[in-house]
Amino acid sequence: MARQGLTGERLAEVGAELADEVGFDQLTVSAVARRVGVQPASLYAHVGGTGDLRARVALLALEELADLVSEALAGRAGTDALVAYADVYRDYARAHPGRWAAMQTSLDPVTAARSAGPRIAAMTRAILRGYDLAGEDQTHAVRLIGSMLRGFIDLEAAGSFDHTTPEPAVSWRRTLVALDTLLRAWPPHAERDPDQPLLEGP
Repeated sequence: MARQGLTGERLAEVGAELADEVGFDQLTVSAVARRVGVQPASLYAHVGGTGDLRARVALLALEELADLVSEALAGRAGTDALVAYADVYRDYARAHPGRWAAMQTSLDPVTAARSAGPRIAAMTRAILRGYDLAGEDQTHAVRLIGSMLRGFIDLEAAGSFDHTTPEPAVSWRRTLVALDTLLRAWPPHAERDPDQPLLEGP
């Protein structure tokens, strides 16, 4: 019989807390069972296994991030919106490393479609309308922003910036200024063969 009070939602919350403490790669049904004081078999009435548990944590993290982004963007546009958006990502990753790692895992198409991911993507595109970017250019810019944020955040979390100056926070601000400048000076779209060099030689 399932232990009273245990639900899929509650186990996702416990899993998220545990992932932040010990790492997302250490999150298993057995680990959560130990945390809540039951046998692992008792959890299978609520989750379909470790893979399902990890997907639930990813969905929880995406929902939390989407809510924080929405709150941060309220009443902001352009540079202010971009900086607020980026700061939410970095602050969330620093506060919740396990949940951040969960969001980087792949979800199946059906699960991804019902996640908060599309809501976050829509808010990202809304920011880019303030830079007069639309269509394919907007998609390229979304990918650029995501790559920059994830790259910086993951490198910082790995300690890659620990032994040099200035502090990572200074580089973060400078990076956001550079990103804002790039978005404002976005190059005009031009058809080209993707197999050809980006820049011509002398």
